[in-house]
Amino acid sequence: MKKNKFILFIVFLVFTSSIISCTGGKTTNVATEEEIIPEDIVELRFDQIQLIDIELGKVEMLPMSGKLKVNGIITVEPQNYATVCMPLGGFVKSTSIMPGDKVEKGQILARLENQEFVDIQQSYLEAKNKFEYAEAEFKRHTALYQEDVYSKSNLQQVTADYKNLKAQVTSYQQKLALIGIDPKNLNEEDISRSVAVVSPISGYVKEVNINIGKFVSPSDVLFEIVNSDKLFLELSIFEKEVDKVALNQGIEFYINNEKEAHNAQIYRTAKSINNDKSYKVYAAVNSNCNKLLPGMYVNAFIATTPKMVSTLPSETIVSFDDKDYIFVFDKNKEENGQPFTEYRMIEVQKGLVNGKNTEVILPEGFDIQSIKVVIKGAYNLLSAKKNAGEMSC
Repeated sequence: MKKNKFILFIVFLVFTSSIISCTGGKTTNVATEEEIIPEDIVELRFDQIQLIDIELGKVEMLPMSGKLKVNGIITVEPQNYATVCMPLGGFVKSTSIMPGDKVEKGQILARLENQEFVDIQQSYLEAKNKFEYAEAEFKRHTALYQEDVYSKSNLQQVTADYKNLKAQVTSYQQKLALIGIDPKNLNEEDISRSVAVVSPISGYVKEVNINIGKFVSPSDVLFEIVNSDKLFLELSIFEKEVDKVALNQGIEFYINNEKEAHNAQIYRTAKSINNDKSYKVYAAVNSNCNKLLPGMYVNAFIATTPKMVSTLPSETIVSFDDKDYIFVFDKNKEENGQPFTEYRMIEVQKGLVNGKNTEVILPEGFDIQSIKVVIKGAYNLLSAKKNAGEMSC
């Protein structure tokens, strides 16, 4: 019997201890009502506020610009990219050009041979000689006709022959110019079976697609030449982001995952949306860097147009359970003769970041004029809330 009384006494002691621990060690009347603090409220005494140095402020409207991340390639304007072909084709006689070589406008890249080159030169010289005779005859018959010595029908025949030969000479002159031969410097002693292929622009040789003895047709690309002095970016952005870009906006871009930033500036935008709902933006490269080559892929960041947004110092915003919050002053009160202050925890969303300030998307109905925000000491309030949660029963 004594043993059973001892067990009951031990159970009573355990039950009493649990009540004391949950009430902070103070005896509590079960019937007494306790204040229930909401989950989003942190309560501090006046001395605690002074200790953690809480400072209040307001949401400010400031102009802020963000960065729009886009992808694209480095390229050149059409007039700085040349594809070299030979309109009449031929066999490659010689070349000394290698990819990467720097060439000047008019420099000889290769020489081609073709029997057709000889035929064109011969035909031109023959037509030129006939034309000179026909021109003299035309002038002579015109003078005789004016003196009524020659008939009109004879003059018409001479005129037709003269004009036909003139057309032939002009046609052959254009063909010669097409293959790089100057008709003015061509005579019977200068007929050549080979012609020179020259560079139409200054720049660097990107591709060489010939070798000695190879026959190339008019459609074959012999060389590709790029003038990389003036590079630009061709960037693609989504349709929904069109309103975020404009002329003269600055761009930072990176190549090959490098940390070194290069600069560019938007100078042209497309006037239509592509079938894939993308929108083209073109930016002139400002930085002079030998590492930049046409065809490289780039990661670019466009500085968007500044806009007025609601902002707070970045340290004001705290993260808790993968969400962002700010603390605002709620009210002052007094308990047992001691002053207390309540701070309310409000969920927000982060926007643009510029230096020490961050854009905040506030909940609907938030009055930025009257509500005071904790701009210093927010992390201490968050710690107090966490500790309160861990110590509660």
